[in-house]
Amino acid sequence: MSCDISLGRLEPCKNTVGGLKAVYFCNFGDMTGVTYDVTDTDEIATVTGTPTAYKYDLKGTNNFTQNIVTSRENGTTYFEQVLELTLKGLNVKTNKELKMLAYGRPQVVVEDNNGNFFLAGLENGMEVTGGTVVTGAAMGDLSGYTLTLTGQEKVAANFIGVSLSTAGFTVTAGT
Repeated sequence: MSCDISLGRLEPCKNTVGGLKAVYFCNFGDMTGVTYDVTDTDEIATVTGTPTAYKYDLKGTNNFTQNIVTSRENGTTYFEQVLELTLKGLNVKTNKELKMLAYGRPQVVVEDNNGNFFLAGLENGMEVTGGTVVTGAAMGDLSGYTLTLTGQEKVAANFIGVSLSTAGFTVTAGT
């Protein structure tokens, strides 16, 4: 049977941390395909096309969750990818870029605080499904943006096993 498991898992060491370091937004369609690692077909080695990855640095309350959604009755399983971001500070340039994110359906590379890179929205992209532009009420409140992006994919977000530039992305940092 093709869905039989083939590996156990030991309890790992306590040497990891939570949180996200950065996200990289790519315009849907700029990445035309992926090549998987020859020894681990769930890890991406290279991408094809001309994807530019627009880097957003992160600190604080940002997270990436992948929910496994399964229906025994329908015989279906998919992965709901949810990215929740808090971007501090309000400005005209960010307003424009977030508007374009909301209009589009980007593919997103998520970098966690352990140095892992995941490619979310590989086949279908990710949709901005909610968010806020807030000034805050008190001096210590957030003046900035919150965003929720959601994607639905056949498989969990793949790891990218090499640096983004080695994989074929052109990385553009913010100003």
